[in-house]
Amino acid sequence: MIGKYSIIGENVKIGEGSKIWHFCNLYGCEIGKNTQIGSYCEIKKDAKIGDNCRLQARIFIPEGTQIGNNVFIGPGVIFLNDKYPNAKKAINGTWNLEEVVVEDDVSIGGGAIILPGVKIQRGAFIGAGSIITRNVPPYSVMYKNPAREMGKVNDEKYRYLIGENRKWKYENTFYGFVKNAWTYSR
Repeated sequence: MIGKYSIIGENVKIGEGSKIWHFCNLYGCEIGKNTQIGSYCEIKKDAKIGDNCRLQARIFIPEGTQIGNNVFIGPGVIFLNDKYPNAKKAINGTWNLEEVVVEDDVSIGGGAIILPGVKIQRGAFIGAGSIITRNVPPYSVMYKNPAREMGKVNDEKYRYLIGENRKWKYENTFYGFVKNAWTYSR
């Protein structure tokens, strides 16, 4: 489904079952299967969004941004890809592109700003309004401005973040979690 008044440029790939809501602008990007893009989002060329993602309204995703599978992005989140932008570089296309990578199973709260060159690793939770200035370790809970690691999603204090019907497998690895850590209890 593509919403009313959305602009879908050439070379945009949209996976089966994905929905693009009203007033979105998509240019040369790739959207995975069963992903929903909320109204008023702009996604630039060479950006890739995985399967089963939920992007709320008013999100900006610039060139080169890579978003994994099962990612939630709250409303008003902004990703940036150039630390020193100016009009001349933008007109000439000579900016220094620094890609942002968001791995699988990440949640980003509304109004967060993700600076250029940052990698948000698997399973991390980013608090609303946070400014992410550096790489985020796996399964970290990050918030504040600038954001800093406040704990891990498995900490008693943050368990409510992952929902009552999700549990973590825990093994003695560097970060304390196995690669495919999500299990679901019934």
